[in-house]
Amino acid sequence: MPLSRSLSMTSLSGVLPAWEEDELPVEDLLLFEVAWEVTNKVGGIYTVIQSKAKITVDEWGENFYMMGPYFEHNFKTQVEGCDPPNPAIRKAMDALIHNGCQVHFGRWLIEGSPYVILFDIGSAAWNLDRWKGDLWQTCNIGLPYHDREANDSLILGSLIAWFFKELTDNLGDKPNVIGHFHEWQAGPGLILSRSRKIPMATVFTTHATLLGRYLCAGNVDFYNNLDKFDIDKEAGDRQIYHRYCLERAAVHCAHVFTTVSQITAVEAKHMLHRKPDVVTPNGLNVKKFSAMHEFQNLHSTSKARIQEFVRGHFYGHLDFNLDKTLFFFIAGRYEFSNKGADIFLESLSRLNYLLRVHRNDMTVVVFLIMPAKTNNFNVESLKGQAVRKQLWDTAHAVKEKFGKRLYDALLKGQIPDMNTILDRDDFTIMKRAIYATQRHSLPPVTTHNVLDDSTDPILSNVRRIGLFNSRNDRVKIIFHPEFLSSTSPLLPMDYEDFVRGCNLGVFPSYYEPWGYTPGECSVMGIPSVTTNLSGFGCFMEEHVSDPAAYGIYIVDRRFRSPEESCNQLTQFMFTFCQQSRRQRIIQRNRTERLSDLLDWRYLGRFYIHARHLALSRAFPEKFKTDPMVPLKPRGILPRWDSEEQLS
Repeated sequence: MPLSRSLSMTSLSGVLPAWEEDELPVEDLLLFEVAWEVTNKVGGIYTVIQSKAKITVDEWGENFYMMGPYFEHNFKTQVEGCDPPNPAIRKAMDALIHNGCQVHFGRWLIEGSPYVILFDIGSAAWNLDRWKGDLWQTCNIGLPYHDREANDSLILGSLIAWFFKELTDNLGDKPNVIGHFHEWQAGPGLILSRSRKIPMATVFTTHATLLGRYLCAGNVDFYNNLDKFDIDKEAGDRQIYHRYCLERAAVHCAHVFTTVSQITAVEAKHMLHRKPDVVTPNGLNVKKFSAMHEFQNLHSTSKARIQEFVRGHFYGHLDFNLDKTLFFFIAGRYEFSNKGADIFLESLSRLNYLLRVHRNDMTVVVFLIMPAKTNNFNVESLKGQAVRKQLWDTAHAVKEKFGKRLYDALLKGQIPDMNTILDRDDFTIMKRAIYATQRHSLPPVTTHNVLDDSTDPILSNVRRIGLFNSRNDRVKIIFHPEFLSSTSPLLPMDYEDFVRGCNLGVFPSYYEPWGYTPGECSVMGIPSVTTNLSGFGCFMEEHVSDPAAYGIYIVDRRFRSPEESCNQLTQFMFTFCQQSRRQRIIQRNRTERLSDLLDWRYLGRFYIHARHLALSRAFPEKFKTDPMVPLKPRGILPRWDSEEQLS
């Protein structure tokens, strides 16, 4: 299918308000960013705060600090301990330390090297009952003793509120303090700071509402019933009412409330009963992934490594042409419905049918990278790689012998007799190698031994659709129930290298507040499938005039039935399979050009706006803004015509 030849790209739509001053007087301010994931990799929020650190440090310098929980192993491996440069911060830390609470300070060893203040939850746990009483008296929220995560978040929040009280007492009127809190685990710190009337501006960001994630995981028709849920009852039924209350209280206490996407803003309005003041899209540190013109070469080298794995995995059944094989993948947390693995597998079954009916000579190998409980590698998978290596060694040995004899014959001025250049032993070795590649079973669907494989959602659906990697199937499936690692004996590749080697990332999520995986694909020049229920998909629909031509295929899961969405996804993948190699190369070039649209250097300005707004609400006599005056649109990417790219 030919690619569209007349495209344009819009800039950000200019919805940010104008300011009397272009920049905040950062020398008169202190910015604190609070999150459970500071130096502590748990989920996607870690990627957000880690990748954003560089541009924030560039803007704020030594007036920017991150705050989170202290874990000894993380501190030893990720943080370089040092003394606080600001005497007021030193005094505030000492006040906590002298009362028996451990506080650690240092530089986080990531790009930008931001300062971090980490609070030891264990050292302050003896205060838990008293702080639970304070929380109850402040806002009538009680925490059950068995919910350790909620209890830990209260300890962290109480320590942070205590720290801010000491800090603002030491600072007086200047500099002013901004506290930016991420997710419900940081919520208690915000709630207690506001209830104690600590003079500071506060921002709260929800990356996904608690109840939204739980409801979607339960296969509820979430988006069509947003206004019909009995929120309190739903939270109570799932035994997360206290967590929901913390989240909702933090949302309503904050001077400014933000979410990461328009779709999450709609959700938050119904779930948390407050419309977000600002949408702060998640960006990437594009420089980390940037390969300039080299990205096409990196695709080729990484693809060759994946092909080697496929040769071993499908030994004995390698009757398809690897030069006419496309690699698709899905990756992320093992949330079968939320991440869209259900609709993806059904679409693969339909794609297999279409490729066979149309006698298409293209083969699709699909990788599902989702961590599940396993007890070891699959013996057949390991054997496949061993057989491939043995075959490579045999071919290499015969090639060396053949090359030496050919070289000797040519030196003598003779054309060697091809029937005698290899002796009987060589043929015997090659026949034994061929016999070693024969197998009577089908190539395994999974690379590991999955615990409870009879009830595993992916394997159960593979059995239902009947894609068992048989010779007739044009779609082959490999379930890799573990995150990728360059130290793996099976598929020794880091995730980034693996993505570069694939042809298409498929992420048809039903619940995805943002979605870093398709964004990472884009900055590496790899086309991807997303949905209009993911923040990334909505963002691309808004800012790119024809996303599909730029390698961003957006499945409509909001206004279509599951059956229609499944057919649309199937058609996207089938259309992709029909492209020529040249068309795929052109499309990768276009996809990579979207990188600047996802760079924190541009998306960081939404966070700047949120801080401005918080200061104007907390300290109206010092900071003023007119939110009704729109900014003039600033072009992030120039308008361009794809004719220029094709020439």
